[in-house]
Amino acid sequence: MESAPRHQSLKEFYPFYLSQHQNRTCRILHFAGTLLVIFSVMHAVATGNAALLGAVPFFGYGFAWVGHFIFEKNRPATFQYPIYSLASDFILFGQILTGELEFSSTSEN
Repeated sequence: MESAPRHQSLKEFYPFYLSQHQNRTCRILHFAGTLLVIFSVMHAVATGNAALLGAVPFFGYGFAWVGHFIFEKNRPATFQYPIYSLASDFILFGQILTGELEFSSTSEN
């Protein structure tokens, strides 16, 4: 059985990433997890509390994976494309924050 071709750039990967994030709740969970990551890193830097950085993966991945496994019902792209997926999480966050994308996709689940 042939595997799907690998994405060679973030620009090429991002449309695939969006196709894996169609569910509103999944997007909300990604947004919340990314927001917690940002706040946690900022708080750790501001207070010098490096121990708080240990929670960052739980916020980022925990919220996202709940979104995928329970609501989106697909496998997180992180497993195959860890760097592109991480970058795409922040792109999605920024696009929702600026209104370029909505929490709801065109195929609402």
